[in-house]
Amino acid sequence: MPRSFPEQLSDLPYAELLRPHAGPLRSDARYDTTHFDGGGHTDESAAGAVFLECAFTGVSLSGVKLRQARFNEVWVQAGRWVACDLSDTEWQDSAFLGGVLAGVAGYGSALRRVVFRGCKLEAVNLRAAVLRDVVFEDCLLRDVDFGEAKLTGVSFPGSTLEEVRLRGAVLSGTDLRGAARLGLADGHQGLRGAVISSTQLLELAPQFAHALGIEVKDR
Repeated sequence: MPRSFPEQLSDLPYAELLRPHAGPLRSDARYDTTHFDGGGHTDESAAGAVFLECAFTGVSLSGVKLRQARFNEVWVQAGRWVACDLSDTEWQDSAFLGGVLAGVAGYGSALRRVVFRGCKLEAVNLRAAVLRDVVFEDCLLRDVDFGEAKLTGVSFPGSTLEEVRLRGAVLSGTDLRGAARLGLADGHQGLRGAVISSTQLLELAPQFAHALGIEVKDR
């Protein structure tokens, strides 16, 4: 199961080791126990970089290229990441708390034991991504694309899903019962392997019928 993550920077197990970062992000760099605090980075490239036991607090990333970067035990609080390239990245034992990800390309990425809490994800492309033991807690997922992705042990407690795409996705042990709303744009057959509540089943029944080509008429 995903780890529990502290709400405060000072509670991180590596908090006392963090060193402040200055300057632009760099490709193929290694950031170890680095604290990115406030400010913004625009149109920079950190492709292939490694982030180990790092913290981002109130950092804005716009158009930043992070393709094939690796994030291990990274803590992100109140971040705003817009139009960033996170494709083919690897995330493990990390957390996004109270942030925004919008227009983000995350296709082909791998997330393991990652928590999103109180976040807004809008127009995020996670096609062909692999998510294992990931939690979306009290989040808004709008126009998020999980097409062809593999979701194992993923849950959505308290989250609202709007226009979420699951076409071609493979789900295993994915728990949708806690979602506040389950709005799917397509891929209803991709729900095979998921757990939903009886109430959600009734709400989704018309969409299931449509996906199966069933015409429902009372007279």
